[in-house]
Amino acid sequence: MPLSSQDIKRLRRIGHHLKAILILGDKGLTETFIEELNARLEDHELIKVKVNAESRDDRAEIVKALCENSGAELIQRIGNIALLYRAAQKPNPKLSNLLRYQEA
Repeated sequence: MPLSSQDIKRLRRIGHHLKAILILGDKGLTETFIEELNARLEDHELIKVKVNAESRDDRAEIVKALCENSGAELIQRIGNIALLYRAAQKPNPKLSNLLRYQEA
C-alpha cells in the first residue's frame, strides 16, 4: 500500500532527529550489508543510511538498489543520507522509531 502525503510528512518529522545507523562504505553493496539493512529495518522500521559515493548519480543508484533489495520505501534523500521506511511484521515498542516517537 503506497504511503499518503500525510504519512510521508509524519515519517520525515520523525526521521529528522534520527542519526544514520548504517554507513555504506568503500566495499559497496554487499550481501552482508543487505542482511544488516533488513535486520535494522525490522527492528526500527524507519532508519537513516549514509551512502559514501563519489557522484550524485552513484548515490541515487545505490539508494534505489537498497530500496529494491530490502523492500523499503525511500522517504527522503538529502545529500548522502537516505531515510528508508519498511513496516515491521511485529514492531518492538522499545526499538521501533515509529512507536517511540508517536505523537499524542
